Amino acid sequence: MRIVRSLLAEYCDLKRLSDERLGEVMTSLGMQVESMEVVGTPVAGVVVAKVLRTERHPDAAKVHRVWVDAGDGVERHVWCGAFNMKSGDLVPLATLGTKMLDGREILRRGIFGIDSEGMLCSGAELGLSSDAAGIMILPAGGKPGRNVFEALDVKRDVVYDLDITRNRPDGTGHLGVARDVAAQLGVKFAPLKGDAAKRGAARRVPVKIIDEEACARFNVTVMSGIVVGPSPDHLARRVLAAGMRPINNVVDASNLVMLETNQPNHAYDAAKVSSGFRIRKAKVGETLTTLDGTQRKLDTADLLICDGDDRAIGIAGVMGGANTEIGDATTEIALETAWFEPNGVRLTSQRLALRTEASARFERGVDPLGVDYSVARFAALLRESCPNLVVHTGAADPRTRHLPKQPVVSLRVAQVNRVLGTNLSAKDVATKLGKIGFVCTPKKIAVKKGSAVASGPGFAVKVPSWRPDCVDEIDLVEEVARHVGYDVLGKRVSQSTQSGGLSPLQQRRRALRDLVLSFGASEAMPNLFLAPGDHERAGVAGEAAALELENPLVVEESLLRTSLRPGMLKAVAFNVSHRATAIALYELGHVYRAHAEDGAAHDLPDETEQLCIMAVGVDASQAVGWWSQITAVFGVGAQLDQSRVPAGYHPTRSATLARGKQVVGYVGEIDRQVLAKYGIEDRVACLEVDASVLLGELPKVPVAKPVSRFPSSDFDLAFSVPAKVTAAVVQRAVKQAAGALAEEVVLFDVFRKAATDDSRSLAYRIRLRAADRTLTDAEVATARAACIVAAEKLGCTLRG
Repeated sequence: MRIVRSLLAEYCDLKRLSDERLGEVMTSLGMQVESMEVVGTPVAGVVVAKVLRTERHPDAAKVHRVWVDAGDGVERHVWCGAFNMKSGDLVPLATLGTKMLDGREILRRGIFGIDSEGMLCSGAELGLSSDAAGIMILPAGGKPGRNVFEALDVKRDVVYDLDITRNRPDGTGHLGVARDVAAQLGVKFAPLKGDAAKRGAARRVPVKIIDEEACARFNVTVMSGIVVGPSPDHLARRVLAAGMRPINNVVDASNLVMLETNQPNHAYDAAKVSSGFRIRKAKVGETLTTLDGTQRKLDTADLLICDGDDRAIGIAGVMGGANTEIGDATTEIALETAWFEPNGVRLTSQRLALRTEASARFERGVDPLGVDYSVARFAALLRESCPNLVVHTGAADPRTRHLPKQPVVSLRVAQVNRVLGTNLSAKDVATKLGKIGFVCTPKKIAVKKGSAVASGPGFAVKVPSWRPDCVDEIDLVEEVARHVGYDVLGKRVSQSTQSGGLSPLQQRRRALRDLVLSFGASEAMPNLFLAPGDHERAGVAGEAAALELENPLVVEESLLRTSLRPGMLKAVAFNVSHRATAIALYELGHVYRAHAEDGAAHDLPDETEQLCIMAVGVDASQAVGWWSQITAVFGVGAQLDQSRVPAGYHPTRSATLARGKQVVGYVGEIDRQVLAKYGIEDRVACLEVDASVLLGELPKVPVAKPVSRFPSSDFDLAFSVPAKVTAAVVQRAVKQAAGALAEEVVLFDVFRKAATDDSRSLAYRIRLRAADRTLTDAEVATARAACIVAAEKLGCTLRG
């Protein structure tokens, strides 16, 4: 938001305040000054010159010769590319040696051997207007030779660019900024006067609001006696300084009112809207050509302003239509000033990619009761160029029940002091709020002191209509804080009754990372966006369930991953291609699916946390070892089901980790065909686990066991085991059969004669130990026999 100091000074006294100090005051009030620009600085050497005559050169098509008098009686010759001046006109002349605002120095230059003794200037080159199409024609009666800036009475001014947060809608107008600054400085705040001239005969334009929620107020005031033309110079310069382009006196007055009061408005040619106004939502397929000449395709959620014949003439709160704009022949206008629902304006502006000064204000919220004042200010500004202006009475001003009311909020003085760490009295609080428009009515409010409840001083605060952001007590506390001054409040670390710490879930996640790091794996961070086909390349099924981005940064990254495996294989392949050795990587990250595993559709996608560990040059036993250590630490068990080989894994060296029907993860080696697609020749062991299972279940509290002082008794058993029975199943059965005496059961040998055999030899070492005695031979023999029986029940045969 660009704030012009000279305009701000018309609301409050700033004479004793330097430019820098004013910027500091606005920043302290929460309106951060991003930059400060000085405008209207006179350009030394630019003087008023009178055109004596002009002449075309036979060999020059784009320039002509101009002779001027700069007040010293000397006839000067100047080459000029603009043709809008005539003999007798007064124009700005940059004399030789003048340094222009853009850094150019005016030197004697020639065309066809004829020198130019200076340069005639446009308004844009002097920073006095946005018109760069022709030479600036100065008002008649000026004295040749006088500095142009003095002749035009151009004063130095300062423009502040403020960063206004969305919760300060009043800050997007000079009126709201001036109110805050005056309150902070303790000077009088005086809003500019509106038009007080006698009004003309009643002229009422019919208005019908169809969508009463989207448009809660729609005022139409008719004004006649309009003569469309340029704005007075000082108003045009003010519009330009505020960041907008001067167009004509009617449009400039409309824009200035918006910049002053934060109240957008729109002037229609009254002859084109004589049938009245209708405010409704757009119809299917409806279009409108806006003032910028672009045809807009509208949505049924867009609010339109239509004439009495239901023809669209404007997009409410965003931009008017080209079919009713004012022109040079306009003599009467219908000034529309309204209140539109903020969210509707915001959504329309975003959908059409059409953000305007008006929409930026409507979507934050404008003053629903500020219409009358803004109409009066418009008339006052327009009367400077239209002295015969007539403001007709009988303006149409329908309002609906959805027009925002001024809320009354309870405010406790004790709460103000508690939050801010101050010791303000009730009078102090009421004074600070009263200066910025809040009406404070004293009342007693219940205040909790320890376990007791007592009544304390407070206020019923009526919020002004221009502050729709203040709806709760804490909003009022913030207003007090701004005017006490954040620099005065200082900084203090709040005291908490509870110390910070990691949640149980965060502790378990950290423990999981530490455990995986102890395996010698390094953390990888692959991209969670994949290209179509990446899942299939990694052997991951179900790419149809992947979420597709509507606006990917690149087409090659348009899908959200459903598995960590594709990204991990890319990371492994990258390291292999760079000849890295001992590659072991892991990732603990999230995966996403559009539908649940059971195929049921959900409003939101499934998002789960998973763990993937990969190592190059090791076999499946390494991955099984990782899983064994994880289960030992986290107490989450799962069976290795070799009958369900996961897609993308080796068909005989992999298994599914299952807990009944629930799939916890996959373990084994990556299929050679998959590895070949990534250029990886060596084996790759892989463990994929649903981390939400590991982290979501609290482990059993470990119970300490006394260490036995007695020796152990070991024996080995070798079984011929059917291929369908896993080693883990046999190991678990043998350990259960050995009973409480079993200290550990370890698989130490696997032998298979041929790959086509339907059985293989598994050898286990069983260690027995008692806590209170040395085991006898009979006890060991009994345990051994029980282990053999348990294995035979699984279809195993003891080998001799």
